[in-house]
Amino acid sequence: MDWHTWHDTYDRADSPLVQRLATVQDRIRAALDDAPHGPVTVISVCAGQGHDLIGALTGHPRRGDVRARLVELDERNVAAARHAAAAAGLHGIEVVAGDASSTDHYLDLAPADLVLLCGVLGNLTDADVERVLDHCTRLCRTGGTVVWTRNRKAPDLVPQVCAWLEQRGFERLWVSEPDLVQAVGAHRYGGVPGELTGGQRMFSFVGYDVLRRGARGCFSSWGVRSGG
Repeated sequence: MDWHTWHDTYDRADSPLVQRLATVQDRIRAALDDAPHGPVTVISVCAGQGHDLIGALTGHPRRGDVRARLVELDERNVAAARHAAAAAGLHGIEVVAGDASSTDHYLDLAPADLVLLCGVLGNLTDADVERVLDHCTRLCRTGGTVVWTRNRKAPDLVPQVCAWLEQRGFERLWVSEPDLVQAVGAHRYGGVPGELTGGQRMFSFVGYDVLRRGARGCFSSWGVRSGG
């Protein structure tokens, strides 16, 4: 999968990903509206070109409050995100080229007000989906929001994603209708965040194309990839 050309899908008006992006941006704006007065910290895992956060912040009254770190492996996507953030005057956005699964990238920002898992969960094994959601109890502050996406192709994991989050103290704020193939959800953390420790790998990015071929459980030779 070429994760740079993948973003060309956003140029097609008929793509379900265009609707997903607009919905994610709406959820981000809602989270910003609800955030306490003062600085707002944001973590974006496998950030791609940053369309979700950058688009949501453009013209938003809280844009100047946001300090965000977008972590992405593909250098071309990193360059695109940096250019878009600079063009929008979003000086609080830092785009990091690196392995988004590594906790090392988030130590100084966690627990954050907003955690974005957009374009990530559909590229992981089910076990790693649960694992990264468990890490959200350390990435997200009390009262903070996780905005996430997951396709609903069979087997539909969206109900289980909601259950895993809610078992860990997250309150369901909003989940898109079941008839939308590209699901978007927002959950607020009501627990006390644990300590995020360095040197941990939260997941292995497999890729939905590999998962679609039925290769579950055979990923030991696959490296971490970026997406979103």
